[in-house]
Amino acid sequence: MLHKTLKPFPKDFLWGASTSAYQVEGASLEDGKGPSCQDVKVVPEGTSDLKVCADQYHRYKEDIALMAEMGFKTYRFSISWSRIIPEGTGAVNPKGIEYYNNVINECLKYGIEPLVTMFHFDMPAALDERGSWGNRDSIDWFLNFAKVMFENFGDRVKYWLTINEQNMLTLVGPVIGTLMIPEGCTNVLKETYQQNHHMLVAQAKAMALCHEMLPGAKIGPAPNISLVYPASCKPEDVLQAQQDMRSTYCYSDTQVFGEYPSYLLTKFKNEGLNIKMEEHDLEIMKKYPVDFVSFSYYSSSCVAKDDAGLKKTAANTNIAIKNPYIPSSDWGWQIDPIGLRVSLVDLYDRYRKPLFIVENGLGAKDELVDGKVDDQYRIDYFDAHFKEMYNAIYEDGVDLMGYTSWGCIDLVSESTKQMSKRYGFIYVDADDLGNGTYKRYKKKSFDWYKHVIETNGACLFEQK
Repeated sequence: MLHKTLKPFPKDFLWGASTSAYQVEGASLEDGKGPSCQDVKVVPEGTSDLKVCADQYHRYKEDIALMAEMGFKTYRFSISWSRIIPEGTGAVNPKGIEYYNNVINECLKYGIEPLVTMFHFDMPAALDERGSWGNRDSIDWFLNFAKVMFENFGDRVKYWLTINEQNMLTLVGPVIGTLMIPEGCTNVLKETYQQNHHMLVAQAKAMALCHEMLPGAKIGPAPNISLVYPASCKPEDVLQAQQDMRSTYCYSDTQVFGEYPSYLLTKFKNEGLNIKMEEHDLEIMKKYPVDFVSFSYYSSSCVAKDDAGLKKTAANTNIAIKNPYIPSSDWGWQIDPIGLRVSLVDLYDRYRKPLFIVENGLGAKDELVDGKVDDQYRIDYFDAHFKEMYNAIYEDGVDLMGYTSWGCIDLVSESTKQMSKRYGFIYVDADDLGNGTYKRYKKKSFDWYKHVIETNGACLFEQK
């Protein structure tokens, strides 16, 4: 189409990449940092612990300089709660404040806009011992943490994300070590939604505080969106897919609209889930809506009412029916660029809020050969996804603010606890057991993404 040869991505589109503190920083107990739930959890034998990760704590200047070389407009990173407040409440760690001030200032030195995730799967271990999100006091704990962040970093950070992938944190928390189920709990589902309620109220109060303390800032949620297709056109399968998508959307529906959707309230009633709410909880949630909606998208999956005999594959943290029409990654995740466009359209039609893709990428078994990594497969992955983003903007009218891939450098994958499941444009010389030099190497995709950013996506439609 002619428009694809003439138009780049929208002006001021925020190109960049994402990381999270516990997967990239290392220095897990250095400079006064307290342990998080991630530091104390047991990882499978032969996988990566989190003591070093990509060692970004000691190498952030080098990493940010490489981001600047690629031309990043933004860098999404999270702030470790226990690095800032080692016990989760109480005394603030000045070394933690200093570190994140340094990271933010280093980004701004190169004109890179910091995009800060307030909470990314790393509850301080001391708060886990006090009941974590199951304790109603978690609302105040999080609000205090937010206040410390806004006071110390709010003069330079314009964009904030509240709780990373709250739906994943809630539904598969025990799998990823982020949801504490108390001993003797007789109704895990009820406990799960109770903790989710505390997160929703905490998020709303944090957004209110953000707008009060930082009038020019923008803040929003960061759900995981995993598109679900019916495995066939049987009405039963179509209905199952719809129900499964509701299970995904119910979190962002509540966050965006400020109230529980009727289908979720019906679920509570039908399953006897008596969620405890205080008098003003729903009022608070309704009063403080989001400024934009960010989300993660990696793959799609298929479902059926009866999946007996159907071929299965990995789908992030679960197993799903394999879609025969799309390829899969080295770890079985199905690669579906058109699914990203479908998700963008569905989300924008649903919420009418600006969207921001804050996680998307390909975990692969990259090989370093003579100091080089030929990851053409990653280039092909991004090329296809970027074109569908473009289509969503210019053919479907989606308001898309920006895109941050997961992640800019290799880091420890949450899904497999492996360094060897590599996502970055930058190779980190370290294996799953922490052996290696930790030297950084530019992959082939590094220069490719640099060209995408410097042309604002116009190069995607250059004749090959």
